Amino acid sequence: MIKGVKPYSVLQCFLLVFITAFSFGAVPASAASATLTNDVFWKDTSGNPIYSQGGNILKVGGTYYWYGVKYNGAVTYYNNPSGKNSDTSFAAVTCYSSTDLVNWTFQGNVITAGPEGSTWDPDWLGRLGVVYNSNTQQYVLLTQYAGPAGSGTAFATSSTPTGSFTFHHVQTSVTNVVNNLPGDQSTFVDDNGKAYLVFSNANGRSRLYVSELRTSDYLNIEPATQVYQSTQGGREGNAMFKHNGLYYLCSSDLHGWNASKAYCISSSNITGPYSSEFVMINSDKDYSHVTQTGFFIKVQGSSGTTILFAGDRWSDFAGNGLGYNQWMPVTFSGTTPVLNSLSKFNLDAAAGTWSVAAGNNYVMNPSYEADRITLNTLTGWSNWKNVTTDPNSNISPGRTGRYAMTQYSASAYSASMYQNITGLPNGTYTLKAWVRSGGGQSIAQIYVKNFGGTEKNAAINNSLNNWTEITISNIAVTNGSAQIGVYSVANAGNWLRVDDWSLTKN
Repeated sequence: MIKGVKPYSVLQCFLLVFITAFSFGAVPASAASATLTNDVFWKDTSGNPIYSQGGNILKVGGTYYWYGVKYNGAVTYYNNPSGKNSDTSFAAVTCYSSTDLVNWTFQGNVITAGPEGSTWDPDWLGRLGVVYNSNTQQYVLLTQYAGPAGSGTAFATSSTPTGSFTFHHVQTSVTNVVNNLPGDQSTFVDDNGKAYLVFSNANGRSRLYVSELRTSDYLNIEPATQVYQSTQGGREGNAMFKHNGLYYLCSSDLHGWNASKAYCISSSNITGPYSSEFVMINSDKDYSHVTQTGFFIKVQGSSGTTILFAGDRWSDFAGNGLGYNQWMPVTFSGTTPVLNSLSKFNLDAAAGTWSVAAGNNYVMNPSYEADRITLNTLTGWSNWKNVTTDPNSNISPGRTGRYAMTQYSASAYSASMYQNITGLPNGTYTLKAWVRSGGGQSIAQIYVKNFGGTEKNAAINNSLNNWTEITISNIAVTNGSAQIGVYSVANAGNWLRVDDWSLTKN
């Protein structure tokens, strides 16, 4: 059976996207490496949820310290991961430690919310970083801040990486910056030990800047150098890494905590001139694994160096599914970074190497979370067009999260939605998808083909009132690729929904 566009057909299917939610656990892969699992809520070594958003990682000796913000809304979303909320109220700045970047021990809250009207009772706090100044032997925390102490970048200091951090001051303007104040910011420490702040201007976010921190104590943001101006809209989630002598400044669309492609510029000099803006390879396939650029981690080991893309999934505020943090390895095509959007990979921090882990899901945007809104064409997928609004809005949407793919029309229709997956290691795979269906279609099926063998499919044209997992096993991939999809030849009013795909190697 050939599934594709028929120009003479009258096609009407409504494609929705409904955002998902999951749970995290790091399972050691060997004595030297550990398995990092995305698409779940991460937990610390005591089994408690990790709350750390909009932060950074600082390596001290052989230990990594991870700093981020705990928002009250993150806690309520973890306990009830559906929809989204707007509770951005500040609870604490948290600190976790690890030697392998997978298993994290909670070191405590290095800053906690104070009583009403106090310095640490801010209207907003986030996008923070911690750097170490060898002159003062102080750890310096910088964070965007709006509260009783003013609006700008707040500084706090500690004599140890685990705090507590003491408020120092708020810098309310930065020289050479349009609007005077930084927008989304992050810290970067160069190989020579110099520390910088990278950011966009607060209003409009169209200009990107690099500012050195005052060498003597890191307690002042020096005059900024504008390194880029976007003509395609604002940029946020600004973060920098360095690889093979090149600086990469990456950011996201101005979506407000939502998933985005990763936009980058590069230069051999930290203050420029920088290249034209380009999209990080693969980040457009699922909007950076349904995240926004957060920060980058340089994992330098005995056998190599791995750059990790630390994406923020603002689940509680944007409803982007389960898990707040999604980390993925970055590789390079020449000097161009490539995002490896993986659900599971093994990381050997001591060696500085990584590998795809058993159980990795090779489907891009498998839960239809990436797009953020109802669309006709879904990121990472191909489908027939001509859509109508689904009147069955009372039918539960996504199995997890806010969105699912829906096929429906008030008149008879044929529809197909599919994804071509390449770069598969040859071997035997299992395809799974969760389905609800009203039944009655002439044909409705989940299928896999173009893998080097005969097409396999599973019928879903019967009534499935509850979400039901459909499985196609023993898929022998021999050509490194496969097409997966759902296909319907349906009568007027027939409907089905699909969510949470997985294609895993046995």
